[in-house]
Amino acid sequence: MRIMGRPRALVAVVAGALLLAGCGSGPSQVGAAVIIGDRSISVDQVQNLIDKAVREQPYARKLASEHKLDVVGRAVVSQLVLHELLAEATEKHGITPNYAQIDTQLANDPLNGPVPADASDETQAVNQVVARARDHREELTDTYLAQALTDKILPNLSVGFDYTSIGVVADPGTGVTPQGAEAKKAAFDLARQFAADPAAATKRIGSDLQYLTALRQQSGNPETVPGFVGAGNVVPAAQAGTLATTPLFGSTTGSAVVMPFPGQESAWLVAVIRQRTDDKPVATEKAPELDASTKTAIGMRQLQPLFDELGVRVNKRYGVWDAVAMNVAPSADGSQGTVLSPGGSGRTQQ
Repeated sequence: MRIMGRPRALVAVVAGALLLAGCGSGPSQVGAAVIIGDRSISVDQVQNLIDKAVREQPYARKLASEHKLDVVGRAVVSQLVLHELLAEATEKHGITPNYAQIDTQLANDPLNGPVPADASDETQAVNQVVARARDHREELTDTYLAQALTDKILPNLSVGFDYTSIGVVADPGTGVTPQGAEAKKAAFDLARQFAADPAAATKRIGSDLQYLTALRQQSGNPETVPGFVGAGNVVPAAQAGTLATTPLFGSTTGSAVVMPFPGQESAWLVAVIRQRTDDKPVATEKAPELDASTKTAIGMRQLQPLFDELGVRVNKRYGVWDAVAMNVAPSADGSQGTVLSPGGSGRTQQ
């Protein structure tokens, strides 16, 4: 009997040791929707907000009837992750909320009222649903802090980048303009080359600049040939407008970025960040006025590097983090691009 008892005792000791080891290694993914450093957001927290949205919002009930509440779940996780990253960034920069201003907003709460079931823009409607399901003071505080972060960072931020594109003009080798999944795959493959070998990026972009010159000479009207490639661009964020909301302004030096090409449907911009300056004032002309949504988005974009720095992990039941869209995508295939650090490590969470 003693011989049989010893293995059981040993198992108990080992199990206890493993339990203690687990307790000291940070939060567990079990039961967690997201882990952010030494903190976690539970699956229950996410589900409670989904349930509240369905109870209170016609648009959420419509999605429930269509078996599409996964869309709401991804939006909940996205907003809660950004909330945590924003708290980290603003603490680092010494930014605190102006609660008097936030209380004034709450007095005429812009988050009151339903999101109608017939809203036409699903992405916008879902984000509004989740914002209304969250604590309204917290949501308004996040908006205030994002805009304050923009005010703090924008005057000192400039980014230098080189870029080319896939899907804007015909490939010089094949004479065919890639489209759809083929174009996206080609853009991702090219970005991996750029991240792994900066010399390859310089060579490819130089070749594409020659191709652009040739196309414009052949056209007879150079303005009809879009600027699908460029080099030596150094752009102050204060002058960039909506461009400052993109991953070009949230990525570290040496990163390769894939994102939708501005103003070109189904085309992809592939860029290399050559320099990033954010520690001294940038001399610019008078900066254009920013609307509130752009100002908020610029502040949120500055949270991009924190995802990796804090070791954020999203439970795969919700999807993967898309560093370009700054939200949770259903899968890597559904992402709006990727950001690759030097050497080729991706920031679209796999």
